[in-house]
Formats: sequence, C-alpha cells, structure tokens
Amino acid sequence: HPSDLPQCTVVSVDKRALGAIAVTLTLWSSAFTGIRIGLEAFSPGNLALLRFLSASAALLVFAVIRRMPLPALRDIPSMLLIGLFGITIYHTALNYAEVRVSAGAAGILIASSPVFTALLATAFLGERLRLVGWLGIALSFGGSALVALSAGEGFGFEPHAMLVLLSALSGAIYFVMLKPLLSRYSPLQLSTYAIWAGTLLLCVFFPGLPQAVNVAPVGTILTVVYLGVFPGAIAYITWAYALSRTPASLLATYQYLIPVLAVLIAWAWRSETPRAVALLGGAISLVGVILVNKRAPT
Repeated sequence: HPSDLPQCTVVSVDKRALGAIAVTLTLWSSAFTGIRIGLEAFSPGNLALLRFLSASAALLVFAVIRRMPLPALRDIPSMLLIGLFGITIYHTALNYAEVRVSAGAAGILIASSPVFTALLATAFLGERLRLVGWLGIALSFGGSALVALSAGEGFGFEPHAMLVLLSALSGAIYFVMLKPLLSRYSPLQLSTYAIWAGTLLLCVFFPGLPQAVNVAPVGTILTVVYLGVFPGAIAYITWAYALSRTPASLLATYQYLIPVLAVLIAWAWRSETPRAVALLGGAISLVGVILVNKRAPT
C-alpha cells in the first residue's frame, strides 16, 4: 500500500535563507583577491589577526548599541571551540597555505568542505542525504575542480596543501557545531561570540603586527579591514542566519558556487576573462547544487 512506503520529507530553502546565502557567497568570493593583496604586506598570522580584529571591533560597536548579552557560562567552552575551528584554525591554515599552494590545488581541496559537512551532519546532527544527494555533491565537486584547474597553475601538491585540507575540515566542524547552538542564540549573537573567541585565540600572532601596520600601504590595510568587516563579520552572520533555517548538509553544497562567483567577480572587477573550462565547471557545479536541493535531506 502506498501509505506503507518510506516517506521523504523534502526540505526547501526559503527566500530569506536564499538571500542570506547569496550575500554570504558573494562576500566570501570577493575575499580571495583581498587575501592575496594582504599577504603582500603581512605574514599569514598577522593578516588573520588584523582581519578579525577589524571584524571584532565592528561587532563590538553593534553589540554595545544593541545591548547584546554575553553568552551563558555553560556555553563559553562551546563558543571557544567554534571560534577555534571556524576562525582561528580555518583562516590561519588557509593563509599559510596560500603562500605556497597553487590556486588550483587550494580550490580543489577547499571544495572538500561540503563533503566533510555532510558526513559530520550525518553522524552528529542526524541529517541524511539520499543517494542522488551524494551524486549532486560529487557533481558539484567535479565542477569546482574544473574551475580551479582553469587557473592554469596545475596542482602543485606539497605538504602545505594539507593545510588547505585542515582548513576545509575546520570549516565543516564549525558549521556542524554551530547548528545546535542556534536554538539558543540568534545568528547575530552566535557569529559575534564565535568571531570574538577566534580573534582572542589569534592574538598569539600579535608580535610584529604593529610594525607591519606601520609600514604597510594604506590601501592594503583598508583591504584587510574590508576582509574583516564584510567577508568576515557580515558574511558570518548571514551564513549563520541561513544555517538557522536550513539543514547543514544542504546549506554546505552552496559553497560549490564560490569558485564560480570568484571567477565572475574577477571578470567584472579586473577584466580577467574566464576560460571556457571555468564556465563549464561553473555550470556543472550549479547543476549539482540544484540536484541536491531537489532531493533534500530526509
């Protein structure tokens, strides 16, 4: 009897969540050029710290205006952990990797984050993807790899490439740890606490930062501040908002659109004409994301 057959609960992404996703992905995609510029004047650790000092300062002003309460004492260890994984480890590892790893290798490895997120969400959040969902993830990963390879820099795998993989895994842990806390805190509160915690841990890189700021070009400093306020603070808040309304495993697949958007942004801002293989990879990634969304977690 049809009523005896297993039922699939289709989870759709509402318009508000889609808007938050669009803002997040656009800002994160714009960060790649900014990081490259920042690394010309700052060490990877100094860059991460200055970026999130800027994010923390902006959020502090907003928190004072909104009279944001501090987190409950019982949740402070969790805040420190999500800050450690989502801010400290993620951005430090990625910055150090970008000094030595080619863009192609970094693009392919960082694209593993949605896979890690889906696996962790299955293990710890009870989320499930059907076979077609996993096929969509594989398709998106392949498209993302094509976009990364279109840079023409090859793979260039070396020990530093493992730092990109560490970054991808840390990002996945951050998303999965964030999800349960969104039942007790707003996306704004949770993102603020995570960024403050991660910035506190990044203070190990403070030695040398004042001297680096003194000699860095003003334009480079402003670029790093932009990275902190927009791809940092604002994008983390909008992503947490989307996560509060969407399963983690489903939301993570939208990250496959970041390489596509990065190519388009570079095309619009710097007149870097994308190769045909990049456009093909982008189309494949988009099809994969649509496939996952059509067959959402059960």
